[in-house]
Amino acid sequence: MRKIPNNGNLKMAYPLGLFVCLFIYVAYIKWHWASATQAFFSITEAAAGARRGQQAHSPTGTAGHGHEVFYGIMFDAGSTGTRIHIFQFAQQPRETPTLTHETFRALKPGLSAYADDVEKSTQGIQELLDVAKQEIPFDFWKVTPLVLKATAGLRLLPGEKAQKLLQKVEEVFKASPFLVREDCVSIMNGTDEGVSAWITVNFLTAVLGWFLVAHTPGSLKAPGRSSVGMLDLGGGSTQITFLPSLQGTLQTSPASYITLLQMFNRTYQLYSYSYLGLGLMSARLALLGGVEGQPATDGKELVSPCLPPGFRGEWEHAEVTYRISGEKAANPHELCASRVSEILRGKVHRTEEVKHMDFYAFSYYYDLAAQVGLIDAERGGSLVVGDFEIAAKYVCRTMETHTQTNPFVCMDLTYVSLLLQEFGFPGNKVLKLTRKIDDIETSWALGAIFHYMDSLSRPKGPANE
Repeated sequence: MRKIPNNGNLKMAYPLGLFVCLFIYVAYIKWHWASATQAFFSITEAAAGARRGQQAHSPTGTAGHGHEVFYGIMFDAGSTGTRIHIFQFAQQPRETPTLTHETFRALKPGLSAYADDVEKSTQGIQELLDVAKQEIPFDFWKVTPLVLKATAGLRLLPGEKAQKLLQKVEEVFKASPFLVREDCVSIMNGTDEGVSAWITVNFLTAVLGWFLVAHTPGSLKAPGRSSVGMLDLGGGSTQITFLPSLQGTLQTSPASYITLLQMFNRTYQLYSYSYLGLGLMSARLALLGGVEGQPATDGKELVSPCLPPGFRGEWEHAEVTYRISGEKAANPHELCASRVSEILRGKVHRTEEVKHMDFYAFSYYYDLAAQVGLIDAERGGSLVVGDFEIAAKYVCRTMETHTQTNPFVCMDLTYVSLLLQEFGFPGNKVLKLTRKIDDIETSWALGAIFHYMDSLSRPKGPANE
């Protein structure tokens, strides 16, 4: 005879089973959160490790306030100047660090200006190091990483000249009281420049912070939030970087456009590319018919319909002075746009995905838009890509009135307008232009120091432990 089931035992088993499942789920969530945030805590290991075991000698004002303070110094050696970023961070126990202050100073000209006399480069570097000494408390000096990354200006120099400059800077760094490693001075490749700027903007817009505590492995997205893309236009090069959400972007893009970012103990596939020679100053030279780093043949005058008719003057680029002039044209914008299209043809990769994600644009994008009133010069703002073309047509038609203030404004606006179109941005695409987010400069420097400090915390083998 078959036994009749005991319904009383079954009623007790159901809630017990539910309770066990709930307990397992909560335990998993707690474990997942801990593993995600632990990756970010490694950022401070380099500075904290240097102080580990020396608690009795901790700088005044750290442990007493329940949080750790640490600093990072990043030199940006660009094509037009050298800049220092001094970052101060604070971290509460078991929380992600926050950026509490940034000091920024800049000097002109860029390091590349001293290619033929490297000794002269040391004065400016030392002057900026003195700023760091004033801003960072003495007790923190020996645990504060000091780094210089050179960009397009040095990338365009002959290799031997660039290396001599870097060696001289390294000598000055090693004589300083800050934390200096063997890789503290280097030429940053353009892709790394774009990736670092991308890290900066996503950190400052809080997307990165959300990801750290709430992301799923392998993704830089938090629930309800997406990362933002980055556009940077420098003097010698221009960069575009974003995190693809479509597998098709990764599959159809050339291999050199996909870069792996190792950070927070994870690896991410970013679309990032730097176009050397397509920065605004290099584009000007190409549009004038000049050659990078070379004087015009026999001092020949460079003539362009993108310059005001009747204009004559001199323009200096990469330590070479050119004689330039404008020429009369019935439709200067149309002729200028044709010249721009020629120098861009076949050089820029286009992706469909850029149409559907938010982008921030920096540097000369900002400066040019502010100059012609498309955004507020102090606060920045948003515009659509088509605004650059509208402004270009108007300025080119009336450019005789801009001869004294900026003879290049027609050329620059036309170039930027067509460059953005080549990237794949439609005319109605909104771009956010800003110099600062929460009063912090939106340069690649913050992302680069984050990445550098994270690399210091990774195991390097017995020789480096």
